[in-house]
Amino acid sequence: YVWRGLTLNDGLVAQPSVDVAHPSGAGLNVWGNFDIDDYDDTLESSEFSEVVLTLYYNIPVENVDLSVGYIEYMFPATSATDPGTLGTRELYASVGQSLSAYGWNETLDGFSWGLFAAYDFDEVEDYYANLSLTYGYDVNEQFSLECGALIGYAGSDWSELVNGGTDSGFNEWQLSLAGTYGITETVDLGAFIAYVDTVDEDVLPTQDTDVY
Repeated sequence: YVWRGLTLNDGLVAQPSVDVAHPSGAGLNVWGNFDIDDYDDTLESSEFSEVVLTLYYNIPVENVDLSVGYIEYMFPATSATDPGTLGTRELYASVGQSLSAYGWNETLDGFSWGLFAAYDFDEVEDYYANLSLTYGYDVNEQFSLECGALIGYAGSDWSELVNGGTDSGFNEWQLSLAGTYGITETVDLGAFIAYVDTVDEDVLPTQDTDVY
């Protein structure tokens, strides 16, 4: 389990998710992290260490993916000796767009950019943001691929309280490859692999996991 460059578990996890969306653009997502491994006895195995509720609204803008939302983090069982810790809360906004929308060149078809920014207004009182570039390609009607690149930035309090760092700055960089295969009209099978590393060790100290 790697989140914003941080290794939260270098072993096996399961992460179920349920999303309920209204045609208006409003929705609620419920997500959890179930630790199958105990991460060198720092976590309880076979327990949920995190549950996240996200209330969001997708704003209808032509040719632009624009979303705002509220995220509630809950940590029910963080270690073998700690039954749970306080959660925290974020407000976020994200925007993305296909480069083909600019009409520059047909060779840019399939490329998209995205910007995500979140502010933790509870335990951390600081921000995190990332900028991404993706390229999607349909191999055939059933199979599609997507390559991605991302770089993150964290504030000084985020670096200290979340990462264990000492300074603000560029947080992590990541390269990824994802594939999706349509088994039926309503069922897809997907796979994802990524390489992630710290940009500045004063912001995000070296982590246990690079490939996940």
